[in-house]
Amino acid sequence: MQNVSVARQVVRYLLLISFIGALLGCAFAVKTPMDVLVYENHNDAHVQRNLFVFLRGVGGSHRSFEKEGLVADVWARGMPFDMVAPNAHFGYYGDPNLVVRLKADVIDPALAKGYQEIWLVGFSLGGLGALLYLMDEPADVRGVFLISPFLGGRSFLKEIIAAGGVRQWDPGEYVVEEDWERMLWHWLKREVADNPEKKVFLGFGVNDRYKTGQQLLATILPAERVNIIHGKHDYRTFKKLWAEFLDAQL
Repeated sequence: MQNVSVARQVVRYLLLISFIGALLGCAFAVKTPMDVLVYENHNDAHVQRNLFVFLRGVGGSHRSFEKEGLVADVWARGMPFDMVAPNAHFGYYGDPNLVVRLKADVIDPALAKGYQEIWLVGFSLGGLGALLYLMDEPADVRGVFLISPFLGGRSFLKEIIAAGGVRQWDPGEYVVEEDWERMLWHWLKREVADNPEKKVFLGFGVNDRYKTGQQLLATILPAERVNIIHGKHDYRTFKKLWAEFLDAQL
């Protein structure tokens, strides 16, 4: 599968950049199957069963979604959604592959249970994971909501800016196994740009440390699917973006 090699390249790259440095001593034990927290909505008035799949970033925990109130936000609005939070930590971006484990341990079981709509909700690195899944298994999910996603390093993204933007940028010849950023943005240009069938929603703060990639992605999405607010790369901003996304769906 293409994304196995891509995911390995993601890991090799991230290990070199500064934001992961402080976390190198942490354990990222990979389990098969993946640990998954389940939050079922027991409201018998459900018209249909839907599912949000939370994908975590490098820091924090898959327990953070409940701790920070994101699970309660859904229940408070009476939305017909169950939620799951797989422990899709940094280690799964290597081998075994994140997409493989998500499909086997989360998405396929959910489809077998009859969920009608499945949304991936990716935070920071989890936003990249959500896009990798959408790229490889588009038929499985209704769409993705990306909250402050990490979408590549600044040096690479400057190449796209220098070309005049995503639509003008030419990825040139490349080997997928050796250049995951070029592969990702080539796919975004080819399959996501100006394509309303690809349900990609984006939210981020104006002072997010990864805003370069976020701003580039915003230029190729419908304006109504982009939400930019005052904020940084932190849970205060994440929580506000999540609440506003839910309100927009009601």
